[in-house]
Amino acid sequence: MEKLKPLEKLKLGVLISGRGSNLQALIDATADPAFPAEIVLVISNKADAGGLLRAQAAGVATKVIPHKEFSSREAFDTALDDTLRAAGVGLVCLAGFMRLLSAKFATSWHDRLINIHPSLLPSFKGLDSHGQALTAGVRFSGCTVHFVRPEMDAGPIILQAAVPVHDGDDEDILAARILEAEHRCYPLAIRLIAEGRVTIEGEIVRIANGKFADSPLLNPIG
Repeated sequence: MEKLKPLEKLKLGVLISGRGSNLQALIDATADPAFPAEIVLVISNKADAGGLLRAQAAGVATKVIPHKEFSSREAFDTALDDTLRAAGVGLVCLAGFMRLLSAKFATSWHDRLINIHPSLLPSFKGLDSHGQALTAGVRFSGCTVHFVRPEMDAGPIILQAAVPVHDGDDEDILAARILEAEHRCYPLAIRLIAEGRVTIEGEIVRIANGKFADSPLLNPIG
């Protein structure tokens, strides 16, 4: 009897600029042999990004592509694109990548490029999302994993986590609480994609056999 070939894992390329906290969550998730995706390359635009050391410690290939060495955003993005394709990447994951990507890059990786943002999009786009949330006085903030479109922090939403905001929170406290949720959300979103359970209708994501929350959340609760 012929042996069945194992299903090929989705190949991930992760783009970072800093310490690589969400990258570590992906490294930990993909260390499980049953996880349906693997990280084949980590790229940073900064040679001193702490996430590079995390990747190297896990035996993941890394590459530094300094954006300052390119004459334009488009030229930098072309180098990114060439490197990702040469590595056989099937899904690009932005994990604290502090560069705006060109419309051409976003379009060329349409529905194969995802990002995690520390707010409940479409609220509080851009930088200082925690400060924006505190200024607005919302009772919940959170994080969003979404497919990337040319517009900043826009695109079909795959998964969100609502995180309560407490009286007395400052930006650092709220950021730490949300980061814990990010570390759960990003691997889960990638698992859903790699398992073939994610489809996009128009600009709405549908999850096959998804288990959805059915209880309202209150904050404060008394």
